[in-house]
Amino acid sequence: MLGDRFLDRPAADQGGPGVAARRWLRSGPVEEPVAEHVARALNITRADIVDIAWADNGPGWVAVLLAGADAVLALAPGTVDMDIGVAGPYPDGSPEALEVRAFTPQIGPPGEDPVTGSLNASLAQWLLATGRITAPYVASQGAALGRRGRVHISRDDDGQVWVGGGTVTCISGAVELG
Repeated sequence: MLGDRFLDRPAADQGGPGVAARRWLRSGPVEEPVAEHVARALNITRADIVDIAWADNGPGWVAVLLAGADAVLALAPGTVDMDIGVAGPYPDGSPEALEVRAFTPQIGPPGEDPVTGSLNASLAQWLLATGRITAPYVASQGAALGRRGRVHISRDDDGQVWVGGGTVTCISGAVELG
């Protein structure tokens, strides 16, 4: 888990700990049958997808770019049988640069993670490399679930992408394994 990789490094303008984005295990173009499968899973047309690529830093993310944040928020996916990360830009001048959603079969219904560091890291690497976004920026995630996650992305002089943001501890405890 990325949570075990916190470094004493500021992410964007947060001034707090940040996580260094992992290198991709798989990147590059998505095969057209996979792209069509992703579109069906998201209940959109293939033409609604502006770009799609593998952006796998461990979980297996397929990264999808839609035309705008509103399109991302309007998604009503069907059955999702793979890890799909979706992003769409907000208009220039907005407080956030992107709206992000993470769909995975590993989470029971609704199958959506409210805030996902690994996905935001992969999306940042992809969108920065393709020149579609500049760092630092803030991504919004969780709005469709009634959450208000804000993920801060920065890139240092060596090109390393950093992910950070505030957290809220909802439960804590200890587990003894025998």
